[in-house]
This record gives sequence, structure tokens and C-alpha cells, in this order.
Amino acid sequence: MKRALSLLLLAAMALSLCACGQRREETAAVNTVPASEAPQASPSADQELIPAESSLPETEAAPAEAVSSVVYFTSDISPEGLQAVYEALNWQPSGKLAVKVSTGEPPASNYLRAELIGPLVQSLGGTIVECNTAYGGSRSSSAMHRQVAEDHGFTSFAPFDLMDEEGEVQWPVSGGRRLEYAIVGSHAENYSDWLILSHFKGHAMAGYGGAIKNVAIGMSSPSGKVYVHSAGTRTSGSIMHSDQDAWLEAMAEMVTAVRDHVGEEHIIYINVMNRLSVDCDCDGHPAEPDIHDIGILASTDPVALDQACIDLVWQAEGNTSLIRRIESRNGLHTLEYAEQIGLGSRSYTLVNLDD
Repeated sequence: MKRALSLLLLAAMALSLCACGQRREETAAVNTVPASEAPQASPSADQELIPAESSLPETEAAPAEAVSSVVYFTSDISPEGLQAVYEALNWQPSGKLAVKVSTGEPPASNYLRAELIGPLVQSLGGTIVECNTAYGGSRSSSAMHRQVAEDHGFTSFAPFDLMDEEGEVQWPVSGGRRLEYAIVGSHAENYSDWLILSHFKGHAMAGYGGAIKNVAIGMSSPSGKVYVHSAGTRTSGSIMHSDQDAWLEAMAEMVTAVRDHVGEEHIIYINVMNRLSVDCDCDGHPAEPDIHDIGILASTDPVALDQACIDLVWQAEGNTSLIRRIESRNGLHTLEYAEQIGLGSRSYTLVNLDD
């Protein structure tokens, strides 16, 4: 049943891409191929502003020099499916591995459950890493955050490290127009390799949350979170900012700082598309999803990965509320700007591991 659903979903996506004509030429280019034909991976509230549509969103054309990245997909949302997309990347950590997840705000957020991610993290000898929040809640202090991590099962299968517990460090941003540096928890210096393991969903401020946001906000210390949210204008005070596009651009710039510091061969990205609420895992009382679970995707390119998730949302039934959330926050601008500054490519080949 899952395999049939996957094939129908991807087939519908491919047909829609062919039918969109000139409109599709203005969006990220997508190829869908079975795993047997895949190129090898390198080892290395809501403002109802725009009505949802069933076709793919219009965006600016990708730069001519953009290359197509590989994104792996499975509809199997299970420990085995997670293992399969990880193995498809043909990547192994070279040293100490950090696994960046969101621990989730109590009491009822949609964080990735221990039973789903635990086996993979254990097999890799990874450490679950997080930073404290900048907005209050149950994860704004180390003591409370550690309790949340324990209550949500993360300490049952791996060590847990609050990276900002002993301070923060700055990693430079090259060529940014919003940020001069990223401000990350000081313990980030202790890891050579990174698995960015994200729950893809909506977000009240960014429109959506995926791999880019999990790094840009999730790896930032509290002052670093304010720095990104304010598009580089302050490091304390409110996370609210009047220039929406500016802070979306700041997120992309922060991720380039992380990539450049750790080396792109030392970081991979996996998105889990389940419990697709319009609200993020920082919301302890998220709205119930209107859209069905879709699958797990993985790539070495965070831009291609998040774009692929967006495209699958646009093709799914029950997507109206999530599309409205993304569009009303201009969420696609994060991807537009991320590609513009060279973080990754919105053009991708989607490899279906269910074939």
C-alpha cells in the first residue's frame, strides 16, 4: 500500500511538472527517477493572502549555472526507511558525530519520536545536540531543556548535549548582506561531522521549517537566534522583526557559515515529512495536520532537500492550510535567496527508493 501511494504521488508530481509549461520553467527543475537509475551521491493567526492552488508555486528562475542535486525519497516512515535514505547518501562520519534535532516544546508538539530516529542515531554513535530557545517556554534554560529531552526520549538512545550550556562562538559569514557571523553554541566546536535531522512542517514565522531552519535557528545560541531573527540588527530582545524577507535571508546566510566552517563534505541533511501541521515543533499546542504523511527525504544539499519537500506538499491532497501558511510568510524566499548565495540548488533529481 505504501509503495503504491509513493508511486502514485511521484507519478502525479511528474505529470504536473510536464503540464506546467512556461510556469514550471520559472521554478526549480525536477527530475524523478527510480533508485536503479539514480546518479551516485558524492561520498562526501494566518494571513490568508494568497489562495492555495494545486500547481507548483511560481518563483524566480534559478541561476543558469545551477546544477541539479540528488534527493532520495522513501514513503516508508520507519526506522528502516530512515536507514535506507541515510545509506543512499553513501556517507560516513569521519569523527565525532552531532545529530541536530528539535527536542520539541511540551506538551504536545510534533518532534521526531525516539522510536523512529533512535536506531539510526545509535548505529552511528551520534550525540543529540540542541541549543536553548530565545522565546521562553520549557527549553529556555539548560535544566528545563534537559528535562524535556529526557521526557521526550532523546536521552534513552544517545548522549544529549546542549551546545550553548557553556557559552557561544562566532563563525564568520562570507559575503553576507544581513549577517557578519553565525553565533552557535560553543560545544559545536567539539564535532567534526553533522547529521541535520529535521521534521518538515509549517512555521508561524518562516512559513515552513526544514533543514535550513533546523541549522539557522536550531544551532544558534539564544543570542544567535535573536541575531538571525533580527537579520543581524541585534543580539538581545524580541525575536520579532518587521522585515520578513530580511530575516529569511539571514537564515540562509547563517547556514552558509556552518557549511563553510565544518566543510560541506562533513554535513548531510534528512527531512521527515510526517505530522505536517502548519505549526512548528516549538509550538506545544500545534494545529492538527490536514495533510497526510508523505515520507522521508535525504540529500547533501539543504536547498534541494527543502525544495523537494515543498514540491511534494504542493502535490499532496489536503495541502490548502499548509500552502497558505508558507505563502503568507513568503517562505519560498528562503530558498530563492539560499540558491542565489550558493548554499545549494533548487534543481534536483528525486530518486524514489521504493522502486
